[in-house]
Amino acid sequence: MITLPPGFFLINKPAGWTSFDVVAKIRQKVRVTTGQKNIKVGHAGTLDPFATGLLIVGVGREATKRLDEFKNLPKTYVATIHLGDVSDTDDVTGTITDYGKKQNIPERTEIENTLKLFLGKQLQTPPMYSAKSIGGVRLYKLARQGKIIERQPEKIEIYDLKLLEYAWPLLKIKVTCSAGTYIRTLAKDIGEKLGTGGYCETLCRTRIGHFSLDQAETTDKFTTV
Repeated sequence: MITLPPGFFLINKPAGWTSFDVVAKIRQKVRVTTGQKNIKVGHAGTLDPFATGLLIVGVGREATKRLDEFKNLPKTYVATIHLGDVSDTDDVTGTITDYGKKQNIPERTEIENTLKLFLGKQLQTPPMYSAKSIGGVRLYKLARQGKIIERQPEKIEIYDLKLLEYAWPLLKIKVTCSAGTYIRTLAKDIGEKLGTGGYCETLCRTRIGHFSLDQAETTDKFTTV
């Protein structure tokens, strides 16, 4: 098992928490345990609030300086896509509406063939509801104002994409991808390719590089610093 350098910890982020919430909780615990008032804490690789799973947290000045070493590692996710409907945020937190087109329920073979189309290097357009900055403004802030602006597609790579379960309208997949890949966008694109529409209903990050979710601890059990 590969271990993290001193000052780094693997945390299992719960649903409903932002990545910043996890950082704030860890910072609070470190302050109580050590008495350090100005301890630096950060994370590598943001997870959406509705998502769960692996987050790498750095504690202390030296660790937070090195967080970028982990941000570009490949990530693995398990996601459930809800077919037949769409969301304005591409996930379960948004306004859900019917896809609005005549739909044929796809067979498992059709889904497997469709998933193969998403393997490899490609361009992906960041969603409006994301933390990406354009002109110094977070996209999600513009989206909340009802504004939609043009976004430039960015290079990503899907290394592996497997069908785990399928029972209409739910499609469960496992994705290993490059940093910067939006699984919400992938869910939407898969739904569009199938002609059913779709959004990401659940999302769990299970791996970052060689580090696995089963190595992680919850914020409640975090005590080692």
